[in-house]
Amino acid sequence: MRLLVIRHAPAEDRDEFAKTEKPDGERPLTPTGKRDMARAAKGLRQLVPSIDVLASSPYVRAWQTAQIVADAYSGLTITPMRALIPGGSRTEILRWLRTAGPDATVAIVGHEPDLSELISWLLAGSTKDLLSLKKGGACFIEYDGRPPARPGAGTMAWTLTRSQLERLG
Repeated sequence: MRLLVIRHAPAEDRDEFAKTEKPDGERPLTPTGKRDMARAAKGLRQLVPSIDVLASSPYVRAWQTAQIVADAYSGLTITPMRALIPGGSRTEILRWLRTAGPDATVAIVGHEPDLSELISWLLAGSTKDLLSLKKGGACFIEYDGRPPARPGAGTMAWTLTRSQLERLG
């Protein structure tokens, strides 16, 4: 199995958005974030030609990022996954990943610091940060078959920033 982990693109300023008194989960991407992520998604497509399953946090900024990725891959269906919201369950994500086929390419879109902790946990079995995903950045993890029930068996193939992905597209 192959796992593409994507952090949401740049969103509106947290403090400015808070003044609207709307929940943070409704904070959208900026127009520039949308444009730059569309370019980055083209770069993702160069590196990862196809995705079988795309899941996203239901928060607006992550969902909008997932929509941009889905469009770059000819309209993939997005699966909402509550475990990808901030503070979500790594164990639940791993359990869900284990349901994918051993040859599947799965993509998930979520938030920091949760994604960096998830990546570290999947690679090393520890949540100590091995890396930090920048907004719109991605990491590609490979498994020999399905991920095992215990974390720590993944192999990182690459991690790239959004601007690096844009240059590839």
